Order: sequence, then structure tokens, then C-alpha cells
Amino acid sequence: MPVAEFPDPRSANPDGIVAIGGDLHPETLLLAYRQGIFPWPVPGFPLLWFCPAERGVLEFNALHLPRSLARARRRTTLSFTIDAAFRQVIEACAATSRPGQDGTWITSQIVRAYVRLHQLGIAHSVEAWRGNHLTGGIYGVEVDGAFAAESMFYREPNASKLALLHLVDHLRARGLDWLDIQVLTPHLERLGATTISRDVFLEKLRRTCARGLRLFAP
Repeated sequence: MPVAEFPDPRSANPDGIVAIGGDLHPETLLLAYRQGIFPWPVPGFPLLWFCPAERGVLEFNALHLPRSLARARRRTTLSFTIDAAFRQVIEACAATSRPGQDGTWITSQIVRAYVRLHQLGIAHSVEAWRGNHLTGGIYGVEVDGAFAAESMFYREPNASKLALLHLVDHLRARGLDWLDIQVLTPHLERLGATTISRDVFLEKLRRTCARGLRLFAP
């Protein structure tokens, strides 16, 4: 059974936890993302749902390309696709070790749930290829014309960053001007990402969803 409702995300505790328990049914996930809430499994606890006090966002007009990355983009021989290998991308993200993290929040349950979202046209991926070899990628969730990036991985230098840039170009072409990255990382901060308060984020999300964008429509 999908969760019928979530508490107001403004009621989150100091750690950003909005709710505990529930399921990963597609309707539950859609309800959560529409309110700016996302799941984050933590070992030893029931499923946790977060809306942090400080939200990571990437404004496209603030995107910063270091000279080395701009040069790599000009010279790359990688090819890029959208939604060509979603399961491979999310499984590669799950298998990628992260500094300061013991294990991954992308559990087998998360993989199954987001693959289902992908099959429903809600979760999407960008892939970077070296011939037939998947070298990097990023995946996330579109709900009502807003996009939340979930995770990325690389198997050769710059592959995930170039996949992100391909995603940004695609979203820009569809009229979007920012990306929800949930939690700011040093890697994305170097590209121009920043944090905004929960209240500012929720209002930004509301305004974006009201625009009626179709980010991955044919």
C-alpha cells in the first residue's frame, strides 16, 4: 500500500527527518518528491524520509566550468545517451564507494523501486560511453517538471561530470533553470552548486512545478 500522506516537510526534525517507515511504492515516491522529500535508507533503522534544513541546488546560470573541465569537454571522444541504460547506471552508483561513507544508501530495494520509476517514465539517466563500455552516468527523478539528481558515478576521469553537463544541456533546452542535488558535495560545489534554506527551496519547487514543463517528453 502506498503512503497516503507525509507530514509537512517544514516539520522535519533537526536532522532533516520528516517521516520514518513506509514503503517505496511509486505513488509514495511521487508524493514525497512533490513535497521536496526524498528517501534515504540508513542501516538499522526503518526507512527514513528527509527534507534537510539546507538544500543543495545547482542554478544553471551559476554553473562554473574549471578550465580543465571545459577543455575536457571540448576534446572528449565519449558519447552520451539518455535513458539507454538506467539499471546499469543505478547499479554502478550503488557499487561506487564514497569518501566518508560506509556502504551505500542505494540498497537493492532502492534499485528495484527506481527501476520501476524509470519504467513508468519518472526516473531518468544520462550515460557516458567509451564505445560500448559505460564509463559514467547520473540518474534522478522528474516530478511535475522539476528534476532531482540522485547519484552519479565514473570509471574514467570526468565521465560523470560530462554526463552531468549533458543532463544540464538537456534540461535547459526543455526550459528548466536549476537542479535539485539534495545534499551539497565538494565536487558539485566546485561546479557552482550552493545551498538554500528549506523554505526557499520549497517555494522554488512549487513555482517550478507550476510551470508545467515536460523535461523528457518526446
